[in-house]
Amino acid sequence: MPKTPVINTPASLEVGTFFEHHGKDLDMTLMGTEAGFSRQILEPTINRPGLALTGFYKYFALHRIQVIGLAERSYLRHLSDANAEKRFADLCRQRIPCIVVSRGQALSDEMMEIANVAGISIFQTNMITMNYINAATVRLDWEFAPSTSVHGCMVDVMGIGIMIQGASGTGKSETVLGLLRRGASLVADDMVRLRNIEDRELIATAPELGRSYMEVRGLGIIDVTALFGVGSYRTEKRLDFVITLRKEEEMGQIDRLGLDPKTIKLLGLEVPHIELPVAAGRDMAQLIEVAALDQKLKTLGYDSAVEFNKKLLKKMHEQRKSMV
Repeated sequence: MPKTPVINTPASLEVGTFFEHHGKDLDMTLMGTEAGFSRQILEPTINRPGLALTGFYKYFALHRIQVIGLAERSYLRHLSDANAEKRFADLCRQRIPCIVVSRGQALSDEMMEIANVAGISIFQTNMITMNYINAATVRLDWEFAPSTSVHGCMVDVMGIGIMIQGASGTGKSETVLGLLRRGASLVADDMVRLRNIEDRELIATAPELGRSYMEVRGLGIIDVTALFGVGSYRTEKRLDFVITLRKEEEMGQIDRLGLDPKTIKLLGLEVPHIELPVAAGRDMAQLIEVAALDQKLKTLGYDSAVEFNKKLLKKMHEQRKSMV
């Protein structure tokens, strides 16, 4: 029996880790010290401390990244220097993870010193406030999403994300190579990392070290992008379909029409699943390519098996009427 995948559900994220993973994409620059890098982000969203700067902390979201935008800066500028520094110091006394100043603006030297003493890291981003909030929220959702790792190969076949699983010796790597020659793109080989994004889709990636590489029995490690071009690799892809390769002798009774669709549960979501028998002479890459096309039709509302069954029932009904 295969092991049940271990599900990792992060409860927090260090400020330093967030900056390391996403600082470049979010155009973030460290303005203060790294003293606050060990502080924990406990909620995957962003807060603007407008009301907090006026002294109202009753419903303050202290577990979130705090973003100071144009409105907050304008408010602080309308206060006296002493009052503005006091309001900012009150904010820094809260157990907030960090502060991001948007639109390429900076805080005064006095406020920077207050933050440094409080052990809070200050970042600057050139992004407009709402653009930063939207982009950072997406990345926080990714970091906090439930995740797991499963054995298999993940490929993008004509826009359909397919994870190919199977016991050792069923030809997974050879099948993937055949798909790559037909224009598919590799996402992950051997180990697939899955994340459940907002309980609506599973996103697959590869471990960082193994990205764009495959292990092929008898050949060893190959670089997919060097052999097939940069278009043969994708860093991530939505999982639409799972295919399990099984030796023909291990297969039980096969559903020849496909009227009984099967699914597999991964991270709480049901994913379409089929089993394909492996036998000498079968072109598994071609079969999977056809399965991808059929799955694409199903997403557009056309099910070949259902349509065939309708025609069959209609034909049987017409024959019964002609016999009356």
